[in-house]
Amino acid sequence: MTTYYTEDHEWITVDGDVATVGITKYAAEQLGDVVFIEVPEAGASFAKGDDMAVVESVKAASDVYAPVGGEVVEGNAALADAPETVNEDPEGKGWFCKLKLTDAGELGSLMNADAYKAFCDGL
Repeated sequence: MTTYYTEDHEWITVDGDVATVGITKYAAEQLGDVVFIEVPEAGASFAKGDDMAVVESVKAASDVYAPVGGEVVEGNAALADAPETVNEDPEGKGWFCKLKLTDAGELGSLMNADAYKAFCDGL
C-alpha cells in the first residue's frame, strides 16, 4: 500500500480502488486534544478538495478535505465515542473514512512521505 499526503495535512493510503483517509500526526499535534469528530457516512460522494469531515479540538474546529474524489464506503463510526483516538493514533485507528476512488489519476498531485516531511519542515 502507498501513502500520500496533502498540503492540508490529510493522509490517504490506497489499496486497490479503495483509499483510507485521515489527518496526519502533524495536524493532530497542531489541533491539540480532539473532542469531537464528524465523519462522512457511507454513500456520500466528494470531489477532490470538498469538505468531507469536521474535527473539533480544545483549540479550534477544522474541516477535513477530500484528498481525491470518491464515494464513501465506510465512515469510522468509532470516532464519535472516542475522538481522542485521532490524537493517540492519527495515521492508524484514527482514520476518518474509506473512499472508492473516482479517478486514481488524482493521486499524482499528492505528496509522498519524503515530500510531506520536507513540506512540514518548512512550516
